[in-house]
Amino acid sequence: GGIRRYEDEGSGKVYSALEVASRYFRAGADKVSIGSDAVYASENYVSSGAKTGETSIEQISKVYGVQAVVISIDPQRVYLPSPESCPDKHTLVHLSADQAGPNGERYCWYQCTVKGGREARDICAVTVAKATEALGAGEIMLNCINMDGQCKGFDHALMSAVHGAVTIPVIASSGAGTPAHFTNVFKETGVQAALAAGMFHRKEVEIEDVKKHMQENEIPARRLTST
Repeated sequence: GGIRRYEDEGSGKVYSALEVASRYFRAGADKVSIGSDAVYASENYVSSGAKTGETSIEQISKVYGVQAVVISIDPQRVYLPSPESCPDKHTLVHLSADQAGPNGERYCWYQCTVKGGREARDICAVTVAKATEALGAGEIMLNCINMDGQCKGFDHALMSAVHGAVTIPVIASSGAGTPAHFTNVFKETGVQAALAAGMFHRKEVEIEDVKKHMQENEIPARRLTST
């Protein structure tokens, strides 16, 4: 998903990721999101230890600025029986009791996926976040396949791990179901923003209720104004 190189099947013409992004910016977009391409770019960056100037992240951020490039990361938990079983190249994360694996595992690493979650890659979310920041990303939108659609709250362990590894803003995604879930993720993880979709689309929670709950818990939020 996200911005990437595109080939027109009819004409055979190839459009670079920068050219694709430029069309969105000319149409009025302030930012573009890069998904699978960001994972591939991170793998190459980690492998070579050098920038090429050819990745979609580098090209777009060079022209439009880092603030225009948002990286969407879609990881899933790989549960571990012990800290020692975590591969050295991945970041070990300790899970709370309510996040434990099917066999009670309290440790995991977060494996990145591509192609809408259909393909897993041997690289962790923390590594991708750090690599994409180095390549020129300005924000991270951090999803969690395990929590998506569950309405049980955001994955605080994942959010904390990634937020602590980068200096750019992290947007929490996947799992919100109540106003308290927003308040809790801001209080407990340090993320700069949080989003939800399903609970608003289904009218289970109003946006104003989320903002009110946050303000009642001393978390600044702009209130909606009547027009």
